[in-house]
Amino acid sequence: MASPRVLVVAGTHGNEVNAPWLIEQWAVHEELIDACGCVVQTVMGNPEARAVGRRYLDRDLNRSFRPDLLEQSATHPERCDREMLRALELLGEFGPEGQTPCDLVVDLHSTTAAMGNCLVVYGRRPADLALAALVQSSLGLQVYLHEADAAQQGFLVERWPCGLVIEVGPVPQGVRRHDIVQQTRLALQAVFEAIADVVSGAASYPHQLVLHRHLKSVDLPRQASGKVAALIHPQLQDRDWIPLLCGDPLFVSAQGTTIAYEGPDGAIPVFINEAAYAEKAIALSLTSREEWPLSQDWTEALALLLNRT
Repeated sequence: MASPRVLVVAGTHGNEVNAPWLIEQWAVHEELIDACGCVVQTVMGNPEARAVGRRYLDRDLNRSFRPDLLEQSATHPERCDREMLRALELLGEFGPEGQTPCDLVVDLHSTTAAMGNCLVVYGRRPADLALAALVQSSLGLQVYLHEADAAQQGFLVERWPCGLVIEVGPVPQGVRRHDIVQQTRLALQAVFEAIADVVSGAASYPHQLVLHRHLKSVDLPRQASGKVAALIHPQLQDRDWIPLLCGDPLFVSAQGTTIAYEGPDGAIPVFINEAAYAEKAIALSLTSREEWPLSQDWTEALALLLNRT
């Protein structure tokens, strides 16, 4: 039986520096992380952006994996942005049909928002949900399910049979911190251990997966010209994962006028004031906390993927 083939990507965004440092250290000090029998490939997602300390050069690499964009870029590479060419390179090398194909991808990120650490799953692929459930049961991490957002598509992990994003923070862009590196290491270790347990048949799944399902993203209030007209209210700042009640302060103008939340009680904000999302006109995203019973379809899908010869 072949060992699971896992791709670990760091530096998908060039100004997120902690995961790249960890991966480089792991290459020198193998004892830092136990791959638990997995065949691991590591790669810097966007090395050119990393070299200049920018999130990206031409376009967000982690929005460049939409099938239609990839098809257009493969047909006309001479017209491509640099990130689209990089997306094609990564798939050509490590994609399911690449030169060194991988079954599963773990994409390592950091956030400036006060979210702590979490897992991100895109869509409802059974194997993704099963893996998230195992890691959540091990580390107790929040799980953010991102779906149904037409403005935010083309994420890297979606192009592999199974994929998981690890978000660690808060940490400013471009700043290395020991605690962030350690938390990234522990989360990645937990992924390898979960994979090994599935392969050995020793996986102990929880009864349910607790997740925060994406509802919508919310922009700052703006003037007719497009200029920002208000800021995140100080009573909301740094309160990621805390449910909102109708009437809670959401934004505040320069004159001190409060703009209240007017949605249903219980919506949970995440990525509040995330620095990287300002350019995307996202001040925060709202989620719904849900408890999903573990499905046999999920566990079977992950076992089939990881145990195939």
